Amino acid sequence: MPGAHETARPGRHRYPRGEAPVGGPEGNKWWTLTGVCFGTFMLLLDVTIVNVALPDIQSSLGSSFADLQWVIDAYALTLAALLLTAGSLSDIFGRRRLYIVGLMVFTLASTLCGIAQDTLVLQLSRGLQGVGGAIMFTVSLALLASAFQGKDRGTAFGIWGSITGVAVAVGPVVGGVLVSSLSWRWIFFVNIPIGIAALVITVLKVAESRNPKAHGPDWIGFAVFTAALSSLVYALIESGQKGFGDTVVVTCFIAAAALMVAFVLFEMHTATPMLDLSLFRKPTFSGGAIAAFGISSGIFSMLLYLTLYLQNVLGYTALQTGLRLLVLSGAILVVSGVAGRLSSHLPARLLIGPGLALTGVGMLLMRGLDASSSWTHLIPGFVVAGIGVGMVNPPLASTAVGVVPPRLAGMASGVNSTFRQVGIATGIALLGTLFASRLESAVTSATAGTALAGRGESLATLVQSGQLKAALPKFPKVQIPVVEQIAATGFTSALNGILLVAAAVALITAVAAFALIRTKDFHTADQEQRGPVSREPSEEPDAELAVVG
Repeated sequence: MPGAHETARPGRHRYPRGEAPVGGPEGNKWWTLTGVCFGTFMLLLDVTIVNVALPDIQSSLGSSFADLQWVIDAYALTLAALLLTAGSLSDIFGRRRLYIVGLMVFTLASTLCGIAQDTLVLQLSRGLQGVGGAIMFTVSLALLASAFQGKDRGTAFGIWGSITGVAVAVGPVVGGVLVSSLSWRWIFFVNIPIGIAALVITVLKVAESRNPKAHGPDWIGFAVFTAALSSLVYALIESGQKGFGDTVVVTCFIAAAALMVAFVLFEMHTATPMLDLSLFRKPTFSGGAIAAFGISSGIFSMLLYLTLYLQNVLGYTALQTGLRLLVLSGAILVVSGVAGRLSSHLPARLLIGPGLALTGVGMLLMRGLDASSSWTHLIPGFVVAGIGVGMVNPPLASTAVGVVPPRLAGMASGVNSTFRQVGIATGIALLGTLFASRLESAVTSATAGTALAGRGESLATLVQSGQLKAALPKFPKVQIPVVEQIAATGFTSALNGILLVAAAVALITAVAAFALIRTKDFHTADQEQRGPVSREPSEEPDAELAVVG
């Protein structure tokens, strides 16, 4: 029989001590899970769909290689910059309310992306998508943490993790179908009906929750962090075009380092920090953040370059590429379902650490490509990496909010999601820079002593920009096979190089996550119901997560 502080109606929220509904929808925890999963599905579907469509976007809008990086990073940057601030705003104004705003912004931005007529407008619209996505990302896990307690929380996170696997799995295929049968614009238009469905569920069936003692947003911290991250990503992307010794690039690196130090110092001394650095005193929280960074900067950043290889080098269409990527995403889907169920019974470290290690091993297996390789060379690596990602995703969610009181769920989930997006933003930029440098070096070396000597740099640019096929008729007929061979050799050489880097990141973060994540750091159902026995003066009981109208 439920205690006096809980509601007993089946399917409804079972509110921890001190929580009570006040007006608005009473809320149903399973409908809450449904609404969160719809939003998460839309966000992740968009990411995987965009990867498959990039070559078509590049051709349609005349985008450069750097432009493609910004199409991805404009989204990741605004996500990373706004996640923590969005978490603070949700604690103040209500998580349900902010989630609704995020859904509306993301759906509108998707429409703007779909009608964009040039690369700049697309990049700006992608940035606006990131604003909506930041709100949804940071609030989604907090909504689940508020709605579910005890064993049901593990079940909810398991289902959520499985949905992420489904989105990753079907994204490449859905994107391929839309791009091949309609156009790349429909990869954004498809978000509209999903967004509307999530919006209706949230308005009608999700209860409001907030922290009544939350402080105002840390706008100074937000501005400094945004400037630091933007400077770093800009420097990494531009270094691929101008070199690491360029004055602007060096200046941006220095500015990024100085601003990040200033951000940390400011957060340590301000009364209302955007990022509560004390969260990192708990090893499991730090291990989860490192794992989030590692999985994103590794395999998820590599998807851009693997897609370009399949389409620009091997000549597959978007649909054919999506079907081949299904080997990777299908493995993620299957294993995520199993890991989601296991996450309630096994220590998180036994899934996250080995999962990251398998991801790194998978990328090592993808190496060894050359101009004569077929896509089947990638299959063993796809399968192993997919198993690894599937093991990591479900339990990784719980390391964000499962080790803090529910009142801190907004900030905790925001930090974890921020590390994911920082991983994507810096991973795309860094791997792109290394890829460009390795490609130019390989192509220049291959053209030396041939009739193409002196044209290595321009040829590398054509390969990077995806314009080689269109430019081939301009070469003497006898040179075309040689040009194609050099381009394929240079591209695979560069791809092998960044696969090694991405694998190293995954393996290093695997060791760190396994060492840091501890079962004893997680809050138990009993702790949630009775509140902490002892706490630091700055901490407040879990009951202060209020449910409001």
